[in-house]
Amino acid sequence: MTLSHVDTAAETVDDQAVPRPSQGRRALLTASASLLAAVLVLAALSLSIGAGEVGPDDVLDYLLGRNGARDDSRLSLVVGDLRIPRTLTALLVGAALGTSGSLLQAVTRNPLAETGLLGVNAGASLGVVTGIAFLGVSSGLGHLLWAFGGAVVASALVLLIAGRRGGGSPMRLVLAGSALGATFGGITSVIVVNSAETYDRFRSWVLGSLAGVEGYDKLTGLLPVLAAGFVVALLVARPLSALALGDDLARGLGHRPATIRTVVAAAVTLLTASSVALVGPVSFLGLLAGFLARAVTGPRLTAQIALAGLIGAGVLTGADVLARVVSRPFEAPVSVIIALIGAPVLIGIVRSQRLGAMGMTDPATEERAGTGRRLGARLPAAWTGRAGGGGAADGTGRTGGTGQADGTGRAGRPERRESLVLRHRTLSVLLPRRATLAALALAALLVTAVVLSAYAGQSEMSLSRTFNAVLGSGDRFDVLLVQKFRLGRIVAGLTAGAALGLAGCLTQTLARNRLATPELLGVNDGATAAVLISTTLTGTFGAWWAGPVGALAAVLVVTTVSGGLGQRGYRVLVVGLAMSALASAVTQVVLSRRSLNSASSLYVWTSGSLNGRGYSVAVPVLLGLAVLVPLALVVARQLNVLRFDDSTASSLGVAPGRVRLVCLLLAVGLAGLAVGICGPVGFVALASPVIAGRLAGPLRVPVVGSMLTGAVLIVLADTVGRIVFDGVEVPVGIVTTVLGGPFLLWVLLGRSAAARV
Repeated sequence: MTLSHVDTAAETVDDQAVPRPSQGRRALLTASASLLAAVLVLAALSLSIGAGEVGPDDVLDYLLGRNGARDDSRLSLVVGDLRIPRTLTALLVGAALGTSGSLLQAVTRNPLAETGLLGVNAGASLGVVTGIAFLGVSSGLGHLLWAFGGAVVASALVLLIAGRRGGGSPMRLVLAGSALGATFGGITSVIVVNSAETYDRFRSWVLGSLAGVEGYDKLTGLLPVLAAGFVVALLVARPLSALALGDDLARGLGHRPATIRTVVAAAVTLLTASSVALVGPVSFLGLLAGFLARAVTGPRLTAQIALAGLIGAGVLTGADVLARVVSRPFEAPVSVIIALIGAPVLIGIVRSQRLGAMGMTDPATEERAGTGRRLGARLPAAWTGRAGGGGAADGTGRTGGTGQADGTGRAGRPERRESLVLRHRTLSVLLPRRATLAALALAALLVTAVVLSAYAGQSEMSLSRTFNAVLGSGDRFDVLLVQKFRLGRIVAGLTAGAALGLAGCLTQTLARNRLATPELLGVNDGATAAVLISTTLTGTFGAWWAGPVGALAAVLVVTTVSGGLGQRGYRVLVVGLAMSALASAVTQVVLSRRSLNSASSLYVWTSGSLNGRGYSVAVPVLLGLAVLVPLALVVARQLNVLRFDDSTASSLGVAPGRVRLVCLLLAVGLAGLAVGICGPVGFVALASPVIAGRLAGPLRVPVVGSMLTGAVLIVLADTVGRIVFDGVEVPVGIVTTVLGGPFLLWVLLGRSAAARV
């Protein structure tokens, strides 16, 4: 825990023990009163606006029992059975999600934590899809029960996995929730893509909506669960404040850290599972409410939790009102409205001076002046790995043992013994033995994967016939099938995998963080939205340029709004999350407006698919790789030097800011090209550098190894997706997501990582 965390935590505890100055207390009371008044106004609007031509006067008559309004069947239906239950549901669900977000941000010590971190949304989605697909569940009550059951099971598994070692530490909770949520999401996609009927029901539910709230049956069924969640949240506020001081000090004050985290996770599960069951998975609201509450209250945790609930209630109620108005006579998805409202608000906060008061600045980034500042391209500490200690440049985040960053080895001798020297007349090349052998092994594995992919399929073709078809001989149908369809798809997969692997290698090496991928800057979501928009405007799907354009636009927006990459430690991350939310909202709107057949096809692509992809989309990416890969190889040599501090790197002739800027642009371009081919395939950019770094060793940036690993992963995942179910194809992105969650757990929560996590 850093000194800033200790100071913040101490201030949190002091705030509960020592009264604040009267001026600060009055300001907080004024802000709370203003928010409460705004919530009441929004609730009144929610009761007054909607279908049925029932205005405010009629609603007021019904509420006060005047003029025989309660005997009017039309008013009883519109106000009593529809608007009042809907408004109460919006208030309670918004308060639950806001409270959950604040609790998660406190227990994980991460101001960007979101309610989906415990796998609740993914578990609820899987529960609903399972009920629809296998049991024919169609009623709202059935959706509610299956959603609640799936959410509770997911959270229980996360707590079980995270608590096996380390007592359920904040990092383990986040990693276990993210990994298990990804796996559950992949399983959900497997079910959805194989059933158009299931997808039609699921795509309406997954957007989040209060349109299905009729009467009080659903609300009263889950009201005790919500009440229990709110009570636990208030009771755990004080112990959670002590936990911010660190586990040792919390134990000294008589608290049990593991028990506190478990109780918080239980409260978050009760609140979020009930909310998802009632209205569907409303993302981004927990993050927004917790963030806004922290901006208003500062470090006072009890006030944060209470105010976050109030903010969540107001935001969801206001979003529901707008959802009824903006696209009459239809209703817009409430989650899209929240993203459109919340993203600019978050951006406004990080652009203001409140960020420093929230303890979210990064002093170390301000200390590193020089080249990076002049270029306006220095990355924040979360992306530059400012913790010293000889961090590895292989993108795996390992920091021990090597000590040498210049690739020469200790006194030059160990590296020479571990290197191969190739000479031809006056020319000689020094190749690291381990990295070279690893690259050769990966190349052999890639050839095997290509042959297997060309051979595997629904048609019965022997291995010898496959080889002949690859060479252009043999049966004409075999040649057409292999060369026209399978090889074209394989080439597309190879190029996409190589691009993703290289993009992940650059970002992980730059950040010295195994979790760093281009998605942090909204690259994948921006590229996906751009491809779907181009499809809508041009009527033609698959324009290769749309992905890179969308990715570059997302990064430019993030860079511009955040005031230059690296001005403050959290600015880039917050704006990146906001950009991702906006781009995801655009994607959801496009899919919801298209016909079922078109939306189903596009949904498969947004899950990551090589179906129908061939040489036409691979050639532009191959040309891009021919330009970008040599640049990446040149930059990789300089990244080795950046393991030292900026002043040392500058004295060795390396411009740190320029190198980081070039690396970022290369990663964005590569990721955008890959999305243009096969959609946003998950976990490849994360896993490829980790695997390649383990094979090649820590002394080198595994540029070639990451490319080969990414290509192998894509080709193998596509092959598995084509043959795992007879007659049904599972998109490559779903395969990588289902398998990537366990891989993430193995890498980050295994015994070897126990001390680091």
